[in-house]
This record gives sequence, C-alpha cells and structure tokens, in this order.
Amino acid sequence: MLALRLARGSRPLVQLRRLLVAVAAAGTGFLLLYVLLEAVDRPAGSFPRLLWALVPLAVTVQFAVAVARSDPATRPREGLDAAGLGPVRLALAAAVSTAVACALGSALALAVFLHLRGDLSGLPFDGAGAALLHAGRPLPVAAALTLLALVPLTAATATALALRPRAPLAPQTGLPWGIALTASGLAVEASAGRGGAGMPAGWALTAVGLALAGPSLAYACGALVQAVRPGALRLLAGRALQEEAPRLGPPLGVLCAVGAGTLAAVLLGDRDGLRVPLGPLTGMAVALVALCAAATLLVSSSGVHPARSAARRALLDLGAPARTLRSAAGLRITALTAVCVPLSWAVAQLTSLALTR
Repeated sequence: MLALRLARGSRPLVQLRRLLVAVAAAGTGFLLLYVLLEAVDRPAGSFPRLLWALVPLAVTVQFAVAVARSDPATRPREGLDAAGLGPVRLALAAAVSTAVACALGSALALAVFLHLRGDLSGLPFDGAGAALLHAGRPLPVAAALTLLALVPLTAATATALALRPRAPLAPQTGLPWGIALTASGLAVEASAGRGGAGMPAGWALTAVGLALAGPSLAYACGALVQAVRPGALRLLAGRALQEEAPRLGPPLGVLCAVGAGTLAAVLLGDRDGLRVPLGPLTGMAVALVALCAAATLLVSSSGVHPARSAARRALLDLGAPARTLRSAAGLRITALTAVCVPLSWAVAQLTSLALTR
C-alpha cells in the first residue's frame, strides 16, 4: 500500500517515466512471446533466439532501475526513520512500484499479442500479423505467463539490490574487470563465430565489461578536461564529470556497447550479411535496445541535477553567469562524446574482425 500511495502522489514527470518503463516492458514481453512461439514452431535453434531476446530484457531492467533511482520518493529524508521508512523500506517500496509498472507493461504485451493473433476478437490489419505470430498454433499459457512474469520480477529484484544501502566505490574500481570482460567477450565471439549461442553471449560479456569500465571512462574524461592549466570553465566541467562518474558511467558504457553492436552489424552486413535469429522483429528489438539505453543515460543524467542544485545556487550567488554553467554542461557532453564515439568504433571494428576470422 505504501508503494501505491507513493506512486499515486508522484509528480507528472515521475509518472511519465514510469509509463515509459511500462512501454519498454510491453515491448520486451512482446518479443519474449514471439520467441516462445518461434520455439514451439521451430525447436531447432531456439536457445540462441532466447539469448538474443534477453538483451532487450536487460536494457529494460536497467532503464527501470534508473527510473526508480531518480524517483524523489526513494531518497532518504530526515525524520522518515522514526516513521519506519528507512533506506531498506524505501528500496522495497521502489521495487514494488517498479514491479507494478512492468506488470502493466507485460499485461499490455499479452493483450496486444493475443489481439494480433486473432485470439480475442477477429484478425486486425487483415490478418497481417497472424502468420508472423503463428496464429495456427496454440499459445502455451503457462510458459507465456512465466516469461511475462520474468520482466517485473527481474526489474523489482534489480531495483531492490541497486537501492540498498552500501558504501560507494571509487570509479576506477571496475576498470580492470571491465577490460577483462570486454576482452573475454571478443574472444568468445571469435571462437563461436556468427552462429549458435556464442555470439549473443560474447556480446553480453562485452556490454557488461563496457558498463563496468564506464565510470572510469567518465572519470578520465573529467581529468582530461582539467588537464594543462585549466580555467574556471574547464575546472567546473571536469570536477562535475568526476563527481557524476559513478552514476553516469554504467549507462554510458551500455550505450557504447549498443553503438558498437550496431556499427558491427553494419560492418558485417557488408561482408556476406549477419544472421540474427529474431527474424522480422529484429528491427523492433534493436530500436527497443537503443531507446532504452539512451533513455537510461538521460534519466541518470537528470538524476544528478538535484545533487548539483546547491552548488549551482552557490555559484550563482557568487556572481557566476548562467551562461558559464550552460557552457560547462556543453563541455561535459562534448568530452564524453569525444571519448565514447571512438571507443564504440574501436569495439565495433574488433567485433567485426573477431566474427570474420
């Protein structure tokens, strides 16, 4: 009940973010149902299809966690401990709110899926989706509900773990692990080639490695901005980047992985094509992954604004022009772009080389 009251009393922007989480969960649930019926119709090769479908699930969960972390209702406040609303209780309330939003998305996915198959009331769009969704085969109800429950359960668990009280780690802590996992992912892709389950597994390792290395990349960007006799503008931008590195780094790394995967697909498309086992819904899956990764980075960056509000007010009180603060924000974006674009290109080149050997 506490989670529902907090959700009902939230501001419109927070409600919009939760609605976007529900939409992302609906897209992921639709893809999972499609993979289920593909496995029923063609059991051979169903495991690689399931692995590819877990990629949208992972970015949807990451987006849901970012939205829950940016929710003002999940931030500890003075006096709430006395009312029994400590950090653990707030984390559980955020997990329940996330589960509710994802469950609504899963229910929407099931309704749309059944409607396109003609299981509810006739065939819409002149039956265009009937063949694609295997309308002639019965839908395994238990398996479908299990897959749809996977989205809210995973998102709620990840939210509870992400918001639990813990000591902050230095941004450089994950750099060695990130490099090791990225190299391991490229090695798995090189050994497995374009077929089977090795390719999505290798890409997943690469994405996790880049996510772990993301905070170090953002921290290094801040250090580079301040290098060689910096002025007030570069000092302001660099210090802000270093402070935001732990929060912006993981979604930044995932966005680099998505960009690298897209570039690698383009490069491999020029070399006898790239087989992706999601069939006609591959474009939908790619769009969902890219939009969730970008939205996660935007939500994470907006979540650091309240933490910087006190410093921003202090600078304005000292006479700093608002134009300088906007220039510092633009400099941060430029520095991150200057590092992440070449990184994505390099990983894409290494991936294409690994898959063409």
